[in-house]
Amino acid sequence: MAAQPFHVLKNLPSMTALLANAEAHRRFAHHARAEWKAALTEALADARDALLAGAAVDEHASTDALVLAAIRRLDHRARSRLHRVINATGIVLHTGLGRAPLADAARLAIQNAAGYCNLEFNLERGDRGRRGVQLEDMLVRLTGAQAALVVNNNAAATLLALAGIAAGREAIVSRGQLVEIGGSFRLPDVMACSGCRMREVGTTNKTRLSDYESAITAETALILHVHTSNFRVMGFSESPGIAELAALAHARELIVYDDLGSGALLDDDLWRAANEPTVAASLAVGADIVSFSGDKLLGGPQAGVILGRADLIERLRRHPLARAMRIDKLTIAALQVTLELYFDPVRAAAEVPALRLLNQPLDVLRPRAESLRQRLAAALADEAFEVAEDETFAGGGSLPVWPLPTAIVRWRLAADASADELARALRSADPPVVARIDADAIVFDVRTLADDELDFVVAAARACRA
Repeated sequence: MAAQPFHVLKNLPSMTALLANAEAHRRFAHHARAEWKAALTEALADARDALLAGAAVDEHASTDALVLAAIRRLDHRARSRLHRVINATGIVLHTGLGRAPLADAARLAIQNAAGYCNLEFNLERGDRGRRGVQLEDMLVRLTGAQAALVVNNNAAATLLALAGIAAGREAIVSRGQLVEIGGSFRLPDVMACSGCRMREVGTTNKTRLSDYESAITAETALILHVHTSNFRVMGFSESPGIAELAALAHARELIVYDDLGSGALLDDDLWRAANEPTVAASLAVGADIVSFSGDKLLGGPQAGVILGRADLIERLRRHPLARAMRIDKLTIAALQVTLELYFDPVRAAAEVPALRLLNQPLDVLRPRAESLRQRLAAALADEAFEVAEDETFAGGGSLPVWPLPTAIVRWRLAADASADELARALRSADPPVVARIDADAIVFDVRTLADDELDFVVAAARACRA
């Protein structure tokens, strides 16, 4: 369509007219005047561009059309804000949905710490204290480490450990452990940023102890072992464990750093079955430094935990990067309470949501799925719902080859229905429901649905049919 001359813009209503219309519109009632005035301004600018590009006047220039465009902008901004989501994907550590859900006690701790708290204040002496000291004693007692330091995530922990221990020198790492995780975090890039020089050894599938031994020179600072928590090399593979690497490194007065990633603390049945290493086991067989995430298998807030020898931890604590990576009071509060639960493994298994959700057996999941199916069928007067067994995964780069048996409710769609459109409509509910799509059907996985969340799923499904 040909471009229009500028006089076509006279068809646009004035901002005064738009504001008067908006004042009476109920959809603007929940927004501050400045918000919807900005949305109207943007809608008016878009309409002006559309008219000059040759668009039809009646489609873009009416007051109603502009108010509706502003409403869509406000709705989009509201949906983009951080708020509660119902996770019906079955993926417990869903990175897009915030990874590990926090324990009720951790949520309360965040609320209590939101005001003034003793973040860096010693209540006994009445003077300034050290941030994070609330966590370090617990981590030492739980793992057997000499000392501990907590930063804002495990990527930061890796960068700090390498910068603080190996900057200007070499760090030996197996080619089979040069991982890339979500968000384009690539280990070689992090090593380069730390100032250390990466020395690759072995091959993708086989790295022997002799490969490490041959690579050691006067420039070597440490041996880096990276737990491949988001993938596994299967078949003909070989890699020495931490005990072997520690024996070699310590004989040469080198340091062994084990980047565990997932961060399993308990000696849990699921970890044993999936061959997932624990933090305490790595330290016990000789790792000098261990780091892991707080919001994966630990089930706490986002954090990067560094444990190990007291002299090394103190060196990292004094490094300039440590302040840039420090955690805030809300993270400390949530992590502190989460760690407290671990002193009673039975209580941790029951009250840390990630542990509880990952360990739910099928005989718990099946009745929940049947309850959801019955509610959906009754609410929608539809028989297109069926219960089935399926598999899901932990998510969050943890237990990558260990499928978890689960129970699902499959919503079979009519031939002319779109699973993508229905999933989008479910995500537009309040609260949004995020489900899986499988073979042109919507799948609600009850592993990540609490009993008191089933009604939200039903309400969202009903709204899609309204």
